[in-house]
Amino acid sequence: MIDRIKKLFGFGAKVNYLDLIAQGAVIVDVRSKSEYLAGHIKGSMNIPVDTLRNNLFKLKDKNQPIITCCASGMRRASAKSILKSNGFMKVYNGGGWSSLKNKITA
Repeated sequence: MIDRIKKLFGFGAKVNYLDLIAQGAVIVDVRSKSEYLAGHIKGSMNIPVDTLRNNLFKLKDKNQPIITCCASGMRRASAKSILKSNGFMKVYNGGGWSSLKNKITA
């Protein structure tokens, strides 16, 4: 049970986000549109978590790596759960968007 909670919130094994991006990963920022417009990772896709179920069609390849991010934690974990339950195979919790940005641009 604890391992499942750790995985849900992204506390599992280390993920190399640069490698995922090199493999064609899509970054899905699940914050609100206004939060996204105030600052985001270049090339990321904004799909607010409360609209994600209705916008799954925007993520065409269920085998393509997807990295979710938000501001602090709960929304990206919810997004990861929604994506996994809809057949997306490679979903990674990227953390807060600014932290993820630092990890992929360093």
